[in-house]
Amino acid sequence: MMGSKDFKRFTAVFLTAMTAFAITACGGNLKQDSNLVISEEGSERVVRMFSPMEKTKPDVDNVARSACDKTVVMAEEALGVSVDYITYTAEDYQDKTYDEVALDRARNDMDDLYLLNPDVIKTLGEEGKLMDLSKLKGADNLRDVVKTANVVNGKLVAIPQEVVAYGLFINKDMFDKYNLALPETPDDFLECCRVFKENGIETPVGANRWWLETFVLAQAYADLYNGDNTEAEIAALNSGESKYSDYMRPGFEFLQEMIDCGYIDAQKAYVSEAIDGEGADFLSQKTPIVMAYWGAANTETAYGNPDFNMLVIGFPSSRGQMPVMPMTGLAVGANAEHAEDAMRTLEVMTSDEALLVYAETNKVISPSKNVEVECIPALKPLNDRINENVYVLGANASMKLEQWGNTCLIVRELLNGATVEECMAEFDRLQEETLQN
Repeated sequence: MMGSKDFKRFTAVFLTAMTAFAITACGGNLKQDSNLVISEEGSERVVRMFSPMEKTKPDVDNVARSACDKTVVMAEEALGVSVDYITYTAEDYQDKTYDEVALDRARNDMDDLYLLNPDVIKTLGEEGKLMDLSKLKGADNLRDVVKTANVVNGKLVAIPQEVVAYGLFINKDMFDKYNLALPETPDDFLECCRVFKENGIETPVGANRWWLETFVLAQAYADLYNGDNTEAEIAALNSGESKYSDYMRPGFEFLQEMIDCGYIDAQKAYVSEAIDGEGADFLSQKTPIVMAYWGAANTETAYGNPDFNMLVIGFPSSRGQMPVMPMTGLAVGANAEHAEDAMRTLEVMTSDEALLVYAETNKVISPSKNVEVECIPALKPLNDRINENVYVLGANASMKLEQWGNTCLIVRELLNGATVEECMAEFDRLQEETLQN
């Protein structure tokens, strides 16, 4: 477990997801895996990689896909292997989620390499389904915050190719039109929404079924991660001395107020895929605020080319604008059929040379402390906060209760009509389960 000083060593921007809108997943109704795509190259030495990044749509410029492809090519050329992609993307809320499919494939040893979300990393790590990557050459170069998120039971079980912060994407022109300062606190944010609503903006905040937990996590853990008592507070949560529900309550009450006031459309959010659900309204300037991950500001398929002045800021909290950073990662299955080639492939893909190529292509923060790139102007407010060592972790392997996925699922219950008290009772139930294990 890391103390508060260790958490503060990370001085650039951090976390989750190369294509977070494709891989973000927490739950949902099940049906057949009709969205599974397999692309096999037919090589004698093959490494099978399961990821959400679609490779079969030639008319879509997927920057994250291209960045990863470049590092894959580096591995193929260096090692003489062929990396075959198996991809899956949920098309709507009735599909199996990416996480559900990833869990099933990893538990059944169906692939060699996996790109995983933080909740799945923690689950599979605890089940012993992922290899220890700590001996890979690039492991020593990882930022401390990456290790915090991806060390499970003493083993480094996943390594990301980028470190991405989630933030609020703001239409600055609309804020200027109504003389609104960028919000710092929850009360500031609600006041901005009130002004927008009174001026005819039907839904001030565009939302989807995955990312509203960012508001909750920012408010829940602003003091925990930015105070001087991080290690002790986490220990108290793990022992049951403190309750997760006490931390979570303000954020859930905040979301309930937004729902009650009509600042978000709970019914639409409950069934909307990330970016697909709210992106069009944001880009057409019907709604001034959405939430997304760092890379979406650079990506043409997301918010990389708006017709207005866009800024990305942190979520409102008691300590001001707060970036929220969960962590995805590439992992090798513990019983991978091509384990040796998979480990060597991942070693090349996460080397400083490959991570520099990835970061320069995708303009993101690298997990390696040796790799730095400039961010675009729109991301500067978010980047400045993290350079000040101000952020909240959305995923932390040292917490017994997994944060990112569980909070997402319980927020969805709120969207579906559950009360705040019912949501807090679910956190209490989950915490009790962790204490019994």
